[in-house]
Amino acid sequence: MRVLFDQGVPVPLRRELQTHSVETAAERGWSELANGDLISAAESDGFDCLLTTDQNLRYQQNLSERTLGIVVLLTTSWPKVQKKIDLVQDALDSLDPQGYIEVTF
Repeated sequence: MRVLFDQGVPVPLRRELQTHSVETAAERGWSELANGDLISAAESDGFDCLLTTDQNLRYQQNLSERTLGIVVLLTTSWPKVQKKIDLVQDALDSLDPQGYIEVTF
């Protein structure tokens, strides 16, 4: 799966997701894009999933028309995420196209 990390996602998580192709918004030059524009850019570039920490995303954006899945981490803390990598991996593995999953730590 091709995964885009939004700002706020702990970058060390990338090392734990070796079965996926991971890029960051910063690497793509998309750091300044607003959420709607970021999602559109990710879809246009063929990403399958946006991994974000923006807990308000589903309230701010109409996600029903989107073609990529979204996984929201409910923390930005790498130590918390690191202890439960399996939850993130399970979310990515079970994510449907256009799906939305929140991962609680």
